[in-house]
Amino acid sequence: MRNDRLIPGLILVLVGLIILFDNLGYIDFDWTAIWHLWPLFLIVAGVNLVFAHTKSAWASVLKILVVIGAFLFVMVRYGDFGPRIGIHNNMAWHHRDHDNDDSDDNDNDNDNNGTTTDDDDTTGDKGIVKIAGTHNFSLPYAADAKTAELNINGGASTYTLSDTTNQLFAANTKEEWGHYELSHHNDGSNYVLNFEMNGKKGVHLDWHGDHDNSNEAVLKLNPNPIWDVNIETGAADVTFDLSKFKIRGVKLNGGAAAFDVKLGEPLETTNVHVSTGAASVDIRIPKDAACKVNISGFLSSNNLEDIGFKKNGDGDYETPGFESAKNKIFMNVSGGMASFDVHKY
Repeated sequence: MRNDRLIPGLILVLVGLIILFDNLGYIDFDWTAIWHLWPLFLIVAGVNLVFAHTKSAWASVLKILVVIGAFLFVMVRYGDFGPRIGIHNNMAWHHRDHDNDDSDDNDNDNDNNGTTTDDDDTTGDKGIVKIAGTHNFSLPYAADAKTAELNINGGASTYTLSDTTNQLFAANTKEEWGHYELSHHNDGSNYVLNFEMNGKKGVHLDWHGDHDNSNEAVLKLNPNPIWDVNIETGAADVTFDLSKFKIRGVKLNGGAAAFDVKLGEPLETTNVHVSTGAASVDIRIPKDAACKVNISGFLSSNNLEDIGFKKNGDGDYETPGFESAKNKIFMNVSGGMASFDVHKY
């Protein structure tokens, strides 16, 4: 066997094993983690480049050990060796949430009309609620909630937020694979909510009918608290109209994601941080809002000067009269091959 084909062939074999074991249900691999593993690929490629012209046996052994070590790291870090997904006799593989089977009449997910109580918490006293299938959920509003933080984590989903609710938080979800989890806690008047997509990717092959493999989450927030909204996702579609809410900060962190975020009138300071890979980002701001944008890294395009922003320096833009404005939006944008556009309404 030619030595220059050994490592690529070994990588293909190991990746194939991960896919095979994941499809058969022997492991539960989090494929959204791929976006965070690019430094590992650089390490493997770098080692192979360093020893590319070394034909000795020890160099080949070292390269093999690096690849196998990377494989084991990925499996241990991102592979779940928990309960399995079975294969039905009708040759269809269906997702089944082992944490919360909706066919069980004792399932208490919908107790109290979806309102979180200690009895609903199936994982202890951390306020975690597991959602599977199609579900409505609400977290009651507390009058002492002065500030709130919503953290969203998970890929391969469509996230939409535009409406208000008299609850603190409400969600209507549809899961074709995996499940959403909501955890929450408060420190005095500051409430923190973590909304995540977890669980089996779930090969959903149905040879006897149509199927839909998309995940959707329609969210609502209470307009009274001052909100921080943080989104970290892989291949997701995020459409958030935040114009009805008091927004102190927004963080967008994603891989091959599409973000469309509409902001309302800024507070004294509203901060927006965008860090993306191969993503498209559209931010909408009020036409008279004072806004300053700092761009670092490589972005394929931006339209800031076309809509009246003044360029002060390399990657530094601001609207006319920004310094004298009372309320301001600050945007920090970094990323690779992302398109970034700001629109005024």
